[in-house]
Amino acid sequence: MRLTRALIGLSAAAALFAAGCGTTEDTGNQAAAGGGDPITVVDSRGKAVTLPDGPAKRVAATEWNGVENLVSLGVMPVGVSDIEGYGTWVSAAPLDGTPKDLGTRGEPSIDTLGALDLDLVVVTDSLTEGALEQIEARVPVIVLAGGDAKDPIGAMFTNLDIIAKATGTEDRAAQLRTEFDQKLTEGKSAVDAAGATGEKVAFSDAYVSSGTISIRPFTTGSLVSAVFERLGLQNAWTMEGDPVYGLAQADVEGLTQLPDVRFWYESNGSEGDPYADELAANAIWTNLPFVRSGKVHRFPDKLWMFGGPKSMMQYVDAAVAALQK
Repeated sequence: MRLTRALIGLSAAAALFAAGCGTTEDTGNQAAAGGGDPITVVDSRGKAVTLPDGPAKRVAATEWNGVENLVSLGVMPVGVSDIEGYGTWVSAAPLDGTPKDLGTRGEPSIDTLGALDLDLVVVTDSLTEGALEQIEARVPVIVLAGGDAKDPIGAMFTNLDIIAKATGTEDRAAQLRTEFDQKLTEGKSAVDAAGATGEKVAFSDAYVSSGTISIRPFTTGSLVSAVFERLGLQNAWTMEGDPVYGLAQADVEGLTQLPDVRFWYESNGSEGDPYADELAANAIWTNLPFVRSGKVHRFPDKLWMFGGPKSMMQYVDAAVAALQK
């Protein structure tokens, strides 16, 4: 599996040496730089994290959902893991060219982090053993849940709100929630107008490893499928996904269990398209009912399946556009 795919939902770090303060973009309700009253944020662990100088100004993030949320809230991070990969997969909240690259999401550069004079590091709950304790010994850290298949949209906003409180951008977080709700309302109306309410959709991505194609169904409980369901569409996958991301595993033969549904998928030009390339001459694939009926649709590049409200609003637009083809 390609590194950028293998590291989805993961984050790792060794000892980091950083502390300090700086400035962030003014978002309307955040404290003046430096000298603010201490604030306490409760992260996904239920741990109270105190920021002694008030809202964090200089923030680094090791996972792309944290990066997207920071940018969406008007806080450009000073450090980001795998900037090139972020630009490849995330278009909803682009970086401005100023963040320093921390290396891979699985192994960020200790030296780079140590030179950033950080107020805060944002991570997910999948750090390598011992890394979190080493980070917290030097700089405040808030941990975000990678996801929650029981309530993926709720988990998305919980993460957003945690970051918003830590950076003093609660007003912008409330605005994002309103924008998201409005987008869902508009999208649901468009789905209904297209006569597609209640239709079944099977969304997935795929990758090639050692010549073998692996397919990842986004089952009930995945964030993207939860968005589609809010639009009035039904998830066609019947298997159970993992408890964090709602993802399952399948192969080409497994697709024969699907009826003539809308088959949507995400890919990226830089990583190829297993469905269009490797499966183009595969007899099982070409004889699937949704392939024969022309119901296969590739979504636009650079839509991050594990992102925040901005990415999910892109998925609403992409779903509506797919129904109108």
